[in-house]
Amino acid sequence: MLKAELINPFLNATKNVIETMAQTRIKAGKPYLKDDKLAFGEVTGVIGMSSETTSGTMIVSFSAPAILKIVANMLMEPLRPAIDDEVVDAVGEITNMICGGAKAELAKINHNFDLATPTMLVGKGVEIPYYSSTPTIVIPFATEEGGFVVEANLGTC
Repeated sequence: MLKAELINPFLNATKNVIETMAQTRIKAGKPYLKDDKLAFGEVTGVIGMSSETTSGTMIVSFSAPAILKIVANMLMEPLRPAIDDEVVDAVGEITNMICGGAKAELAKINHNFDLATPTMLVGKGVEIPYYSSTPTIVIPFATEEGGFVVEANLGTC
């Protein structure tokens, strides 16, 4: 089971990135165990993480209304009518920033991870390639426009 000490850095990094970069207030919900391998939202960033003792995946998956508003705020431009290449690229950047922030926090408690390049998935219900068979912890987040999730799937090597 993933310990709170490994979940909190993802929660903190997500709040920091979204609220700072996109001036969007978010509220974290109660974490739960995922029971399938399907993407939560319409745009999903998947990033592999590995250390000497732990490896797995961090996933950020956004509903269309949430990510369209976040991207509009980040780029200081009007709301786009639909998900396009720029929105997908922005999710890649957000995935990198959240994972980088979590990585820095995890390093403070002697969990030093190497990060892969994010893989982007577009479409609701797309199957996610997990790098660990460990149970996946989902942290749901709410914005005024819609929801998104951060998933951590980290297991011992």
